[in-house]
Amino acid sequence: MKVFLIYVRDEDFYQILPERLAGNGGDRLKVMAFPPIGIETLAPVLREHGHDVRMFDTCHPEMREPQIAQAVLDEKPDVIALSFLSTTSYLTLKSMAKLLKTTAPEIPIITGGVFATMNAPEILRDCSYIDCVGAGEGEELLPDYLENLEHPGVIAGLSWRRGDEVVQNPPRPIIKDLSKFPYADRKSLKIDFIESMPLDVPAVLSLDRFCTMQTSRGCPFPCVYCDIPALADGKWRHRSSEHVLGEMQQLNDEGYRSIYLTDDHFLLKRKRINEICQGIIDRKLEFRWGCEGRVDSVAVDQFPIMGKANCEMLAFGIESGSQKVLDRLKKMQNLAQIENAVNEAKKYGIGMAHGFFLVGSPDETVEEIIESFRFAAKLKLDTFGFNRLCVYRGTPLWQEYIRRGIIDDKRDWYKWFKCSDVDPTVLPGEVINAARQKGYLLLFAHRAFRRPIQTFKLLRRFSRYMKFSDIVKLLWSPFRKRVLTRKPELPAKMIDEGLEAPIRDLVSVSD
Repeated sequence: MKVFLIYVRDEDFYQILPERLAGNGGDRLKVMAFPPIGIETLAPVLREHGHDVRMFDTCHPEMREPQIAQAVLDEKPDVIALSFLSTTSYLTLKSMAKLLKTTAPEIPIITGGVFATMNAPEILRDCSYIDCVGAGEGEELLPDYLENLEHPGVIAGLSWRRGDEVVQNPPRPIIKDLSKFPYADRKSLKIDFIESMPLDVPAVLSLDRFCTMQTSRGCPFPCVYCDIPALADGKWRHRSSEHVLGEMQQLNDEGYRSIYLTDDHFLLKRKRINEICQGIIDRKLEFRWGCEGRVDSVAVDQFPIMGKANCEMLAFGIESGSQKVLDRLKKMQNLAQIENAVNEAKKYGIGMAHGFFLVGSPDETVEEIIESFRFAAKLKLDTFGFNRLCVYRGTPLWQEYIRRGIIDDKRDWYKWFKCSDVDPTVLPGEVINAARQKGYLLLFAHRAFRRPIQTFKLLRRFSRYMKFSDIVKLLWSPFRKRVLTRKPELPAKMIDEGLEAPIRDLVSVSD
């Protein structure tokens, strides 16, 4: 069969590289974003089952709705599979599904991804242009679906329509052996992805050949704002070190010099980390790499060999400098563990330590927000981000809001909310923004006067690829204001009560 795999993006989460940096790349577009590792992984799996596959990524100007619809008319695929990540791209997905179904009503459309897994029956009731939804991992589900198009009832994990009825088949067990699948296809899409910071202004880290890898899946920890445990039954699974090193060798030989591991928690099994790092050293692989992990990991003692194996970037989910807030978020970590992990990373040669922070948590005070910034200034972090806490379906916090009567799950399933807009125990948005701006001033001043060498090195790295004006925008972004093009959605209960959206015409761009 011929299958179209289409990754539908949220336009706020990618940028096409400025022409002055793109250079002569032939017909390959250069984009600041993470590659679509989901469809890149599925494509070779389907080919192993004898199917013909073409991939699309909507970040490419020639892979938008009109061009894909024309390709459907020209090539007449047997199945169209739409992949998307979250609620922020759901409306775009619906628009894509409508056009493609209108273009070729006879071609079945299946969708999958994180949001689709959480909301399979709801999506089918809401969007008549989608024929079925695959919940969970696609490496086994999608080939099973293609082999049983006429018998959807036998496909575990599939939700589908039988007349006007939405049928939800029994769930498919999570995949235990992740090492049995081929390596991802990074050649078919005519896009070069650029190593960059996830910011609202161009912040290119390098023009080296860049890609992502996934070496494990899942996370067993119960953080209230995260839906990952619900997706993977709270289990963590991993590819063998041999399988990972085989892919790394292939990427190294193909000229990749920067790799980011998208694992939810890479720092979980010290023996496996040691084997991978020793393999990188023994094979003399030339790329640098980065990953994410928890500060309380048992694998903090592996930072020395990670540094020797060219690990250049470690991102930690720190979230807060207040132990009270950490406990409220169920982080199951303490401030001493955070400080130790960051210190150990820098001690053993990790080039860039990044800290993810949250502001606007339930019961958090202005003083505790400022305390987080003071704590960040104390840490040996190179970069950091302070974003407002949001709630998504599938997270423990969403379930808490249902119990508290803030959210109506049946009517609000497709929405997401900034907690400050809906939770009376959270500070108002304008108070949070004011505290955050004060915190950034303290943090920037501390970095400029207490750590001038570290600050200079970071700015020099940015200046290699950024205009001076872009660096100024980057530094000014926490204080800059913008007008929202549309107001945030409200929970159904607040709409019923006639409440208007909070007055947030002007908000920080780092919201």
